[in-house]
Amino acid sequence: MSMTLRLSDEQDRALTALAEAEGISKREAAVRAITERAARISQDAEVRRLARKAIEDYGPLLDRLAQ
Repeated sequence: MSMTLRLSDEQDRALTALAEAEGISKREAAVRAITERAARISQDAEVRRLARKAIEDYGPLLDRLAQ
């Protein structure tokens, strides 16, 4: 699937700098940035889910220990 990505001059400079720093094309830099951000969002959601579960499972125990 093809897509046109319109960037401001500032965004284009940032993408160019990122690509040059990593020795890759601007296309590859954009793809990696999107992939890494998507993974980070997924990981953050999993951490929040696990934290809620831990609070649910161990909340009463932690409350008793805090007294």
